[in-house]
Amino acid sequence: MSSAPDRLRGVAIWLIIAGLVRLSDGDAVEVAGSSDPEQVLGAQAAEMEQLAGEACAEGRCETETVTGETPTHNLTDTPKTYKLTCDRRNISGTESFSVQVLNASQDLMELLNANSTECSLVLFYTTWCQFSANLAPHFNALPRVFPSMHFLALDASQHSSLSTRFGTVAVPNILLFQGAKPMARFNQTDRTLETLSSFITNQTGFEASPDQAVLEEDHAGPLPAVPVKGIDWLFVFSVLFISGFTVYAILCSDSIRWLIPGQDHEHQD
Repeated sequence: MSSAPDRLRGVAIWLIIAGLVRLSDGDAVEVAGSSDPEQVLGAQAAEMEQLAGEACAEGRCETETVTGETPTHNLTDTPKTYKLTCDRRNISGTESFSVQVLNASQDLMELLNANSTECSLVLFYTTWCQFSANLAPHFNALPRVFPSMHFLALDASQHSSLSTRFGTVAVPNILLFQGAKPMARFNQTDRTLETLSSFITNQTGFEASPDQAVLEEDHAGPLPAVPVKGIDWLFVFSVLFISGFTVYAILCSDSIRWLIPGQDHEHQD
C-alpha cells in the first residue's frame, strides 16, 4: 500500500499533465475537486470523445489538415434574366418559315394579337433603299433560325402612319413587339444575321438553331436583296413645287419688273 506522500505526488503529476493538455488544445475544462488520477483520465477521455463526435457529426468525418488552404464551396450560377418572357408560337404542321411582307392594304395592328404574349420582329424598309436591300438576305434567314417567333416586314413609304406612330424616321428600322406593344429597338449599325440573332437571344432568351447561315434562297426573297429603281413621285412633286414657288417669288419682286416689257419705271431727275 502506497504512502500518502507518494499518492499526492502522483495526483500532482496527473494534474500537471492535464493542465498541459488543456493549454495545448485551447480548452478550459474544469476538473476541480478531482483528486483521483482515474477521474482525471476519465474526464480527458470524455473530452476526446466529445471532440470526435463533433468532428464526425452528420455522418461525415473530416481530418484536420495544415495545408493552409481555404475549403471551396460550389456556388450555383444565378440564372440570367431577360427583358421579355415570350411564348413560343405553335409551329406544328408548319414545314417552311418565311417573312410575312405586308402590302399597302394590310394593317400591322390586325396581324399583331394584342392579347398574345408571343413576340414578333417587324422590319420597316423601302424598296429603293440600298441599306434595306443589304439587310434583306439576313432578315429573310431569321424565320429559319428562330421558328418560334413571328417575322414581318412593311414598306415604310406605303405605311407612313405606322412609321410616324412608332418613330421610324429612317429605314431600315427594326422593332421587337410582344403582342401589339413595341418593347425594344435594334440600334446597331452592323445589321447581320449574327447581330440580329444576338439581339433576339438577349431580349427573349430564345436560342438560335444551329442553321445560322445566309443561304442562296435568302437572297431571292421574300424581301428584295436588290434595290428597286423607280420614280419617286413624292420627290418629283417636291422639286416642282419648290421650283414653281421660286419662279413666282422672283416675278413678284420689284427688282425684276424692269425686265418685263410694258412696265412703267420711275426715273430720278
